Order: sequence, then C-alpha cells, then structure tokens
Amino acid sequence: LAKPPADSLRLVETGIIECVQCPRLRAHCEEVARVKRRAFRHQQYWGKPVPSFGDPQARVLIVGLAPAAHGANRTGRMFTGDRSGDFLYDVLHKTGFASRPESHWRDDGLALKGIWITASAHCAPPDNKPTPEEIRTCRQFLHRELTLLTDIRVVVALGRIAFDNYLATLRARGCELRLSDLPFEHGRVHTIAPGLPALISCYHPSQQNTSTGRLTEPMLRSVFEAARKLAF
Repeated sequence: LAKPPADSLRLVETGIIECVQCPRLRAHCEEVARVKRRAFRHQQYWGKPVPSFGDPQARVLIVGLAPAAHGANRTGRMFTGDRSGDFLYDVLHKTGFASRPESHWRDDGLALKGIWITASAHCAPPDNKPTPEEIRTCRQFLHRELTLLTDIRVVVALGRIAFDNYLATLRARGCELRLSDLPFEHGRVHTIAPGLPALISCYHPSQQNTSTGRLTEPMLRSVFEAARKLAF
C-alpha cells in the first residue's frame, strides 16, 4: 500500500478551504457572499472558509477569532478588508512583521515575515459568534498547524475565545494545564511549560475595542514588540 502523503501547510490550507463540517457557518458565509454589502456589491466575495496566512518559518503565531462577514469572507485573507485588519496590519508593519501597513485583498502583495495568522474558526459566523462546537470542529486545523510550524516561539491570542481555544488545543495535545495560573490579561506573558511557546494574551482589535479605547495602537504595538523580543 502506498504511504499517505506527509502533512503540509498547503494541505492544511486546502483542507480549510474545502471544509463543509459546520452547516450553519457554511450557509451564513454563502448567503453573505450572495447578498453582499452595498458598498461591495460589484465585488466577487470569497465566501469559503478562509485559510491561514503568513510565513512558514514564523516564530510568532497569531490566533484570532474568525473571519468577518464583509472582511475576510469577502477578500479571502485573514484580517483583510475591515477595520480590525487595518488596525492590526498597521501595527504588524510598524513592528517589522508585515511588508506594508494596509491589507485590502488576498492578492495585493502584502507579505508577512516571521509571523503566521490563524483563527479559532475559519468561517465567518453570524454575529461574530461561533459556537463552542464549531470551534471544537475547527480545532483540527490549529492542531495540524502547531505540528507543522516548528519554529514558533511565541503565540499571541487575540481575545479571550482565541486564548481559551489555544489552551484547549494544548490540553488535547496532552499538556497538563492549571487554568487558574493562566488568567486572560492584556499584554500578559504566560510561560506554559518547558519547550512550549510563550503565550501572550491580547485584546482583540475589534472595532468595538478600538473605537472605545479599550485597545489602543500603543497597547497593541507593545504586545508585538514583546513578541519580537521573545521570539528573536
């Protein structure tokens, strides 16, 4: 019998794009792509699960929540085409992780260096709220990425859901954790266990957080400056 092909980031990407395991999410993404927002009515929406994006030799891993309905679900790339992405990529550019400060479309030439961006759910959920079951279903992809991204030294979890999902993934991989020792606090660096990446908890750059001042540009920049120092 022929041996199955070794896993790769390209196979993970294909698996994400072709995934149909969450009917509620698939129906929502396809409906949004069909109806469209008026401002984007002449654009062809991506409308499929959004793959991860970045540098295969990354030392820093960003774990986000999920694609935005008219952001990544439209453009086909993580944190691309919405205000959250504008806020994040500006900071990634200033801290040396992104080739430009703006991200508009999946083929606009933006490149990441030293960093990889994934999500807790790869489909845009209604009201930006994937269910716990949908997050568990999508966790298979994060598990495979953690195996394949062998140079990761730091994980930045954007938001409490991403933070909890990453810790749940570690538990599923056999890591014993005391959650009481790992509070979600913005900018806090957590040492999980010897041999595992450091984990930085960070507020999500959602429009709600940035417009209210809960997360400012200096606050987010300090997280990625810390990540760079720890990773390199």
